[in-house]
Amino acid sequence: MDQKLIDRINELAKKAKTIGLTAEESAERERLRKEYLAQFRKGFQQILDNTYVETPDGEKSKLQRKTEVEEETKPLS
Repeated sequence: MDQKLIDRINELAKKAKTIGLTAEESAERERLRKEYLAQFRKGFQQILDNTYVETPDGEKSKLQRKTEVEEETKPLS
């Protein structure tokens, strides 16, 4: 993650608490927050994509998304 991005977000947050932000600064803060969250989610998703669960019998299986698991365990009706 880009440290400059985090530093700028923190700078704007501090300014917002002390003297307030202009409309342009508020828009910039919102844009930077969205960019930060997108980067965070992407990195976290990569971690989850490379995570395996090991069962007591030693078998390793890749994590599945909740929707995939729900579809596999959904009873047929």
